[in-house]
Amino acid sequence: MYPQATENGTESIVIRLSEIVIYPESKTKFLADKKTGQVLLSMMEEEGTAYAVGLTMKDGTQLSDLSEETLYKTGNLLEIISILPADEGYVVFARSVKRVRSTSIYKKDGMFYTTYEHVQDVDDLDEGLREVILKDIKKMIYEISERFKSSETFTKPIDKMDSVDQIMGYVMPFMPIEVKDKQDLLETVSVRERYLTFLYVLTNQKENINIQIEVAKKVAEKVNRTHREAMLREQLKVIQEELHEFDDPESGEANYKDRIERSGMPEDVKKKAFSELRKLETGGDHNPESNVIRNYLDLLLDLPWDVTERKSIDIEQARNVLESNHNGLEKVKERIIQHLAVMKLKHEKQGSIILFTGPPGTGKTSLGKSIADALGREYVRVSLGGVRDEAEIRGHRKTYIGAMPGRIVQGIRKAGTKNPVFILDEIDKLSSSHSGDPASALLEVLDPEQNNTFSDHYLEVPYDLSEVLFIATANSLANIPGPLRDRMEIIEISGYTKNEKLDIAKDHLIPLILEDHGLDAEKLRIEDDALKLMIERYTREAGVRGLKKQLARAARFVSEKIVSGNAELPYVIKADMLKEVLGKELVRQDDARKENVPGVVTGLAWTPVGGDILFIEGTFMPGKGKLTLTGQLGDVMKESAHISMSLARSRLAGTATAFDFTASDIHIHVPSGATPKDGPSAGVTLFTAITSLITGKAVDPKLAMTGEITLSGAVLPVGGIKEKVLAAHRAGIKKVILPKENERDLEDVPEDVRNELKFVPVETIEEVLKEALDIDLHRPAVSYIDKKMASAGSI
Repeated sequence: MYPQATENGTESIVIRLSEIVIYPESKTKFLADKKTGQVLLSMMEEEGTAYAVGLTMKDGTQLSDLSEETLYKTGNLLEIISILPADEGYVVFARSVKRVRSTSIYKKDGMFYTTYEHVQDVDDLDEGLREVILKDIKKMIYEISERFKSSETFTKPIDKMDSVDQIMGYVMPFMPIEVKDKQDLLETVSVRERYLTFLYVLTNQKENINIQIEVAKKVAEKVNRTHREAMLREQLKVIQEELHEFDDPESGEANYKDRIERSGMPEDVKKKAFSELRKLETGGDHNPESNVIRNYLDLLLDLPWDVTERKSIDIEQARNVLESNHNGLEKVKERIIQHLAVMKLKHEKQGSIILFTGPPGTGKTSLGKSIADALGREYVRVSLGGVRDEAEIRGHRKTYIGAMPGRIVQGIRKAGTKNPVFILDEIDKLSSSHSGDPASALLEVLDPEQNNTFSDHYLEVPYDLSEVLFIATANSLANIPGPLRDRMEIIEISGYTKNEKLDIAKDHLIPLILEDHGLDAEKLRIEDDALKLMIERYTREAGVRGLKKQLARAARFVSEKIVSGNAELPYVIKADMLKEVLGKELVRQDDARKENVPGVVTGLAWTPVGGDILFIEGTFMPGKGKLTLTGQLGDVMKESAHISMSLARSRLAGTATAFDFTASDIHIHVPSGATPKDGPSAGVTLFTAITSLITGKAVDPKLAMTGEITLSGAVLPVGGIKEKVLAAHRAGIKKVILPKENERDLEDVPEDVRNELKFVPVETIEEVLKEALDIDLHRPAVSYIDKKMASAGSI
């Protein structure tokens, strides 16, 4: 039955479409309820055909709530082709005749009817552009279909379609977009806009499909790879169990058993390892402690338990290595050779522990590396600077999260051998805290009597460290606890002379600096005079670290010149060029004065970066016998000044001098007041300065002295003789007064320096005054107090 015309428009039965939008020039099928299907069947039986208007229900609409407001107004006039019964109604096959717009919807005889009018397109698209868009749409659909299997069945009908509307009606039902968007496309009357919108929808769909397929492919690959690895691992395990072969030494409980048997562990350690292995085997794959146990077993198996190879100590080779790697330090190198000789006689059992102590940059750590090279052993270095937790040495117990062995065991594991050369760097920088005292933990490590059973908290079994050659380094002994210091044999490295620094720079530092900066001897040369001036005026240190930095500055300066094309090769640095290359001089050194006034004496002092000279000045003024001290002196030097004052008053009170101690104040000053000064070596200098002041006699400016005094007038020995003598030589001093007991320390002074200085050993202050001021002061047989008492009748 064809729709009937009425006053308000053409009338037709309404077919309610759920989530389906039908487009013109397309065929479709949909499910109709029983009543609607029966009506359509009766219409076809009467007329041979039937027509109805298909309107799509809005999202969320229920059949019970169906009304004019719940249906979209634009739809299609459908020609019913056939109707087949189904479980819940009828399957209707239909063809879209034309697009219509509903003007009213009403209910009659339990059915919904509508009056409608035809919707005309606005044909705003020329034929040429229509053909281009048609080709683009077909091409886009083919590209999308290629991403799916068996796509030919879907795309084959499109080849015969010559209308975009036909293709739209064929493709849009398969598009995963919202019903509202499909409806908007149906309601678009502009042909140009409708076709372009359809092309845009296809383009977006293509991009979405590509992304989805790419993500799905990656997920599938990852899942397949994981599944494949799991299957292969399980198959490998079964095969190994069947053949009793375990080619992978790093996995599997059975592998652990075999490795433990072959590890060479002591029996008690092996027993502990098998105990942990049983926990691993009985815990199952989901045992939360399995990773902890595996890490522990891996540590036990990585640690060396046997000395696999013993190399005989070649003393001559060791001597050659030390000589080639280090200039100077003759006594230090000889002491190392002696230590190695003892190890050779004891069959490499370590015995005592070596401690290298000295200022920074003197080669303490590199000496340890040279010893490792000489012995042919592995080299391990652990820095202890700033360590304040005992667990850093002894490790953490396995019960803690993130537990690990201490630095000692980690170092042995890294070395892979039981007898490495183990450097404990900066041992004087240890500190204690609430977490324990790491210095105390080192007592067991560095005690040859007990380190054969060293116990690490993580390891839980004793480990033998007696084969390890421990070498510690420190800048100062003052910060090392006494019990720890007593367990080590101290080898002091005092520093290098100017000539030794020159040789080190030429033999070691300059080749290293040239290599680091991409230079060679054909591009940069430094004259010896420039090196000497660099050592004297641009560095102030006992070692050569600062000298290395200055050489690096010079290399960078020359590199810039070469790259800029402003240098003629080889570039030679001379002494008069240092100001241009390195800038102004960094070190101001005190030199001997041309002449002294009474009360001024040159003293010698020791500093952490070498020796130095200092001037002690004295003056007097009217007063009441008060002694004033300035120059930021420490308690020891203040006591020396008071002893010197008392000794001068007691020894010079009875001499023919015009000085009145009770009517004059004395002021002693040591220049460079911003620098703290202290130490038991200024007594002789202070006493001489006071004596020179009150007698009016000047001291030779080329004379320097060191030594401590007692209240009885004896001169006591002091330390740092080598550094003090080198400082005196550097400052132009010609004669040095020093305690007689320090005469043997002159053996440490280089021979060339000794030959240019005159040394005067003294035992009493009388000898000091005779040499410095040419004063004959006889040592009294009876003290001044004894004379007073005798005159009073007490003696």
